[in-house]
Amino acid sequence: MAASRTARRRKARRRADMSLLGGIRPPVTVLSVLLLALAGFTSLSLGSLRADRLPEAVLTSQQHFAEDGAIALRASLDESVTDLDRAASLFSSGKPLAPDAVLERIGSVYQKWRGTAVVEIGSGKLLAARGENLPLTAVDHGKLADEDGLAPRMVRLANGETRLLTLSLLSWKDQPQQLLVASSSLRFPGISLGKFRSVAVVGSDGTVLSSDGIPEPEMASTDAQRAGATRDTKQLASLSKAAAKKTAPHPLTVKEPGSGGFPGVSGSLLGGESGGKRTAAGYARLAGPEAGVHTDATGLGLTVVAMVDVAQNKARASDAFAGLVLAGALLLVGALVVALLVATVQRPLISLFLESRRLTRGELTRPVPVPRGAEAARIATSLERLRVQLLSGGETPAGSRTRRVRRTGARTLVALCGVLLLAWCLPLGLIVNRAGDDVVVPQQLVDDQRERTDTLSDRVRRALNEGQADLLSVAALMGSDSTPEHMTSVLEHTAREHVRYASLYVLDADGKVLARAGGDPQDAGGKGPRKEPVALRGGGHSPVVVATAPVPGREGAAVVGEFRIDFLNSLLKRPGLGEIRVVDSQHRIIASNGGYRAFEKLDDERLDALVKSSALTVGTTRRPHGVLYRSGGDHVVAAAAPFVGGGAAEPLDWTVVSWQSAKGLAIHEYDVQNRTVLAGLLGFAVGAACLGWLQIVVVAPLRELARRAEALADGDRRTVLYPRHHDELGAVTRSLEILRQQLQQQQQQRRQGAGRSAGKPKPSAPAGRN
Repeated sequence: MAASRTARRRKARRRADMSLLGGIRPPVTVLSVLLLALAGFTSLSLGSLRADRLPEAVLTSQQHFAEDGAIALRASLDESVTDLDRAASLFSSGKPLAPDAVLERIGSVYQKWRGTAVVEIGSGKLLAARGENLPLTAVDHGKLADEDGLAPRMVRLANGETRLLTLSLLSWKDQPQQLLVASSSLRFPGISLGKFRSVAVVGSDGTVLSSDGIPEPEMASTDAQRAGATRDTKQLASLSKAAAKKTAPHPLTVKEPGSGGFPGVSGSLLGGESGGKRTAAGYARLAGPEAGVHTDATGLGLTVVAMVDVAQNKARASDAFAGLVLAGALLLVGALVVALLVATVQRPLISLFLESRRLTRGELTRPVPVPRGAEAARIATSLERLRVQLLSGGETPAGSRTRRVRRTGARTLVALCGVLLLAWCLPLGLIVNRAGDDVVVPQQLVDDQRERTDTLSDRVRRALNEGQADLLSVAALMGSDSTPEHMTSVLEHTAREHVRYASLYVLDADGKVLARAGGDPQDAGGKGPRKEPVALRGGGHSPVVVATAPVPGREGAAVVGEFRIDFLNSLLKRPGLGEIRVVDSQHRIIASNGGYRAFEKLDDERLDALVKSSALTVGTTRRPHGVLYRSGGDHVVAAAAPFVGGGAAEPLDWTVVSWQSAKGLAIHEYDVQNRTVLAGLLGFAVGAACLGWLQIVVVAPLRELARRAEALADGDRRTVLYPRHHDELGAVTRSLEILRQQLQQQQQQRRQGAGRSAGKPKPSAPAGRN
């Protein structure tokens, strides 16, 4: 008999396992699996994190350095092509000029070309030339009419150097068409290399077309220097070939366009070791200003490679032991939490399900055991009272209300499980593996921050100089006999060619606007042109940077261009430099790569002091400065670079300052801290999700079910119990509803029996004997 009863209970349990969806099992099971996966992640994540002798942040910095070089080279080459095309177009729109006059005017405005020449296309005759001799035989005059016939091209000279030839057409009515040719070297404009760094321009086949930073072996004064130069030359050639192979694929096949802040293909490489130093290199292929945008320079297939020797850190042990300890602690906490939930919530609920099913089948001989847990005990007690009522024919015995025994409820148990998980998560986020004062920030990162900021400062200065040079070339086409219509046409053409200007206009000596293009002038004001080539208008809500170029033949008249502040801000978009500001001589912010308020001061005294120190003259010039300091418990890498190098923009006395937190760099201590915090956050998310799931699906309905079960046991036969979910609680609810109906039927049968008994005549008493 007992064996058959045990078999039926097992069969019922299997049937329950097969039919139930949701309930107590999925949250507990998912919690177990996720905690086990999190323990594995913690062990592998921290255990595999090794302190490399060359930090990843250094390699990333070299990649950003190469990206800066690629951006500067691409902008310089495209600017050269645009300037030559615009100059040729402006010359062609005016009166015919002699070839010598064309080259003379171009040379007086631009000094970027090593050589210029004018060739008659029909006959191939050289009409005029300036500077170095050009390899004109490399230009096929018969293919100039093709779609890419005027595209820039690279040619190699007899001495092994590479030149970029830029072509444009000079066309006048009733005049033979002429070809304007300019040559430039593939060298970087204004790239600050610092010490021990070299940079190269590499062709698509891996050939080094030009390089800077490595002295020629014959120029070295000692054998050690010659050996070092030879080694660096071979190392650069080897890295250049490797970089050319890596940049050969299309960017869409390598990474998502625009990812990492650079739209082209870029990366880093490791070279050989020598004297305790390791060669680190970055590479970047020339890419357009935006993802998917191609320019004349990007079609050349050039790659920039930057190489530097970096001192290596001492070898350090990995964090495998710490990862195992944290993973083991999580396994212990997880096992305790799961065991607590299984013992106090899951098993009692399944026991209630089985006992309620037994009562509905009419097995009323055995009492209902009372499991652990307040709600489960209340429901089991109610089931026992219902069993007694069924045995007594549906009657509710007087005084059957039982006093509730205070026990730990399911809600308290779930909260206790949450506290246990928090006891593991909170230390990981606040205490364990915190990066403190012992963080090692490589000096190379400080040097790179300084040199990249200096390069960016030079780029901003050159952009202003180029803008003022454009106005000089425009002004050269306007004489005393130029009409306002002609001036407007020239200005509109310039505005279309260059988006750097917000407004272009011509002012006479009295401040009257003779012609304009673009937006409304902000600096006219009824006054004559400014004397400074490039000036900043102070005050107002937005800075106005004004470039001025006098018009030959018109006394006091000048072409004025107002730069877009957005154009200056776009020049500051450099990944890996953090926050960047351009400040004037009074340390007021003029431009930024993020949100800022115009003309506000720097809010950091150390940055302000850094800007002041960079303004000091060291030797014969001012130099950029870099520094590493602590701020609010964090390491900050900062640099400041003033305008140095000449040109119309240098008198502005502007400074570019940049800073970034070392926490965002791939340094070992911060990597360990970040991964530890990530593990803690994942643990918090797992606990919150699973315990919240358990609270919503099980605990809250369980408390409501306990209340209804007690009401039914107290005699409430009218409230219908509806199961809301197809799980253990729903099954217990259905069983209680069946028991309610059975008790209601017994109560009705008892009333009917009592009514029939009341309707029968009472039997007469027997006659007594007289």
